[in-house]
Amino acid sequence: MEYWILFGVFTALMMVGTPIAFCLGIASFATIVYLGRPAIVVFQQLNSGLAGFTLLAIPFFIFAGDLMMRGGIAARIISFAGALIGHVRGGLGQVNVAASTLFGGISGSAVAEAAAVGGIMIPQMKARGYGADYAVNVTSMAALIALLLPPSHNMIIYSLSGGGRISIADLFTAGIIPGLLLAGALGLTAYVVAVKRGYPTEPFPGFYKAFQYFLVSIPGLMLIGIIFGGVRSGVFTATESSCIAVIYALLVTLLVYRSLTWSEFVHSVLGAVRTTSMVLFIIGAAASFGWLMAYLRVAPILTDMISTLTTDPIMVLLLINVMLLVLGTFMDMGPLIIITTPIFLPMVQKFGVDPVHFGVIMILNLGIGLNTPPLGPVQFVAAAVGKISIWTAMKSVLPFYAAGLIVLGLVTYIPALSLWLPSLFR
Repeated sequence: MEYWILFGVFTALMMVGTPIAFCLGIASFATIVYLGRPAIVVFQQLNSGLAGFTLLAIPFFIFAGDLMMRGGIAARIISFAGALIGHVRGGLGQVNVAASTLFGGISGSAVAEAAAVGGIMIPQMKARGYGADYAVNVTSMAALIALLLPPSHNMIIYSLSGGGRISIADLFTAGIIPGLLLAGALGLTAYVVAVKRGYPTEPFPGFYKAFQYFLVSIPGLMLIGIIFGGVRSGVFTATESSCIAVIYALLVTLLVYRSLTWSEFVHSVLGAVRTTSMVLFIIGAAASFGWLMAYLRVAPILTDMISTLTTDPIMVLLLINVMLLVLGTFMDMGPLIIITTPIFLPMVQKFGVDPVHFGVIMILNLGIGLNTPPLGPVQFVAAAVGKISIWTAMKSVLPFYAAGLIVLGLVTYIPALSLWLPSLFR
């Protein structure tokens, strides 16, 4: 009966539109009361879920990304990307993907990237004759690249959800090749769709102008090397790197670009506080929910059920991918990582799957869910920027979804795509 209460209350609340953090918290509270345990256990587990020192990296990375967006770093990176590949057929679509790849290595957030890159690129694409649906779909799918490239805060959440034993440095490194592979697949898709629709090219500004754009963007691009190089080399932890990212972003936007006004700084602080409070509330509530699932032995039960169906690792990964894709359409990424990692990680390890490899699979899979209604926050942000309905965008998103699913399949069944690069640093 306790299983029905835990998942039934959660599902019922979610179906009536209750915020996800309250769904998790109320379902946990109802189950604890039914089990006859002290209700304070829920709050103890919520507090415990927020007690990890590594979690401090999340608000600082969010703040750094917001500073870069408002301080003009994103705009300069987009100008550099435009100078490089804007002359390709459907050039602004290619620029969108390239800019998302470069900015993704700074922001670490798909929603922030959709807002930053989309806010600049979507209006330009519409003004130059590109379909609004095309602009929105390129932006929303390319924003997922940020989830795989360092400093992805979702990889930090995954590491903590796995018991804190999974190296964040390895996870950061493991996401690079899959992230670039996704960028290549989306760039090719954007080109094919652009050719089919007859979209225009942009004039090549010349090598001298492109070099100028590169020079201007160097201070912003250097942050990628500082974050990745520092964490990978062990000079500082992920939490320390997030603090350095904030300081560096402030120095660049105030002293180098001189583009961050006091008003924009205040908005960055307030925006980071709002986003962080929502993210951490969800993480804490999901920690209570996850503890209850461990207490009720949901993971071993589900493992035994899947083992009765198949013992083939290929089929196990396929089943897990399908389940995560379905769950990702109804729940946000953060709580899903916290809830499902303790369930699926022991299961895949039993079948010989590396935890770092599985982390990349999960991040990419749930990232696709961020673009899938009825939740789909990244798709909603991009559609709002493009001033079209979510359903208008969905009518033509299939080629971009297909590209994402193909990359997911490659990452799932070719472990070297995730594990080769981390192995070079061991």
